[in-house]
Amino acid sequence: MDNAEPFAIAGVDVAPGTAQDVAFPITTLATGTASSLAVRVLHGFRPGPTVFVSAAIHGDEIIGTAVIQRIAQELRPENLAGTLLLVPVANIFGFLNRSRYLPDRRDLNRSFPGSPGGSLAGQIANVFYREIMERSALGIDIHSAAIHRYNLPQIRIAAGNKRLTELAMAFGAPVIIESPLREGSLRDLAQAKGIDMLLLEAGEALRFDRLSIETGVAGVCRVLAHIGMIEADDGLANVGIPARANRSVWVRAPRGGVMQALRESGAPVNQGDLLANVTGLFGDDPHALRSPVDGIIIGHATLPVVHQGDALFHIAQIEHPERVGAQIESITDAILASEPEGVGDRLLDEDEVI
Repeated sequence: MDNAEPFAIAGVDVAPGTAQDVAFPITTLATGTASSLAVRVLHGFRPGPTVFVSAAIHGDEIIGTAVIQRIAQELRPENLAGTLLLVPVANIFGFLNRSRYLPDRRDLNRSFPGSPGGSLAGQIANVFYREIMERSALGIDIHSAAIHRYNLPQIRIAAGNKRLTELAMAFGAPVIIESPLREGSLRDLAQAKGIDMLLLEAGEALRFDRLSIETGVAGVCRVLAHIGMIEADDGLANVGIPARANRSVWVRAPRGGVMQALRESGAPVNQGDLLANVTGLFGDDPHALRSPVDGIIIGHATLPVVHQGDALFHIAQIEHPERVGAQIESITDAILASEPEGVGDRLLDEDEVI
């Protein structure tokens, strides 16, 4: 097979079989300091597609940053067919401020395709679109739940797209959700431009957790294997069949108070099953929170202090939830089986944490 040609990006020619870190200038801060979008380019020795993996479009959703760090260390460009563009932090300003948003309170994932002369969000979105997305045949964008919420690892795709369904199955997350596109989002722009796009939702804002990171790393590698960019088994035979849903419901707090949760993400539920009790400050006047549908819990609030109307559980409506719940458990077990035993076993007292 012929060798790949050099990959031109940000004024740099990346030679086949090599990696290069590049940066795209964005704007200057109030102090005059320049800001940029950092990208690691893994350019394969052999020809193939260009794929991007991005994280922290919402600056506090940092699970994807950990996933990309692992991928950057584990994959070698000399063994790659095609080009992999890794963007560990798309929203550097929100990342530094531990915030979902940019300093002007705009949401980067509602700002695509942006414009060179627009708002800060518009400038970042436009650079990402022109320099990363337009070069790619496939993108994998990694998100998490908001602060004080947790999402079971799940792939979200546009409805009715057989190619995306195939790629989502290859990724191997516990659940696949067909969800609507939001105007101005990266997924919305990708569909308009004919670029395949997977969105991984996993974990909680400003937190790392083992299942989410392992799911992301294994899933990205399985997709790369599935499309022929790396020589590896895509692992589908060992992972099992993910649950699939095209409808979900939020269950909200019936009163303000303190939540005592009885279920969490990944649990199968039937209509009428008790999810939690919400009581007053002295444990009085409990209000039962029950599932309105049969399904799988794909997200839950982690903060017990709640106001009336707070979204506490996110349930994907699925038939035969017990059967699907067993599949999810087998998938999560398979994902975690690759982690060495003993990692993180020791607990630290509060005064030991520096």
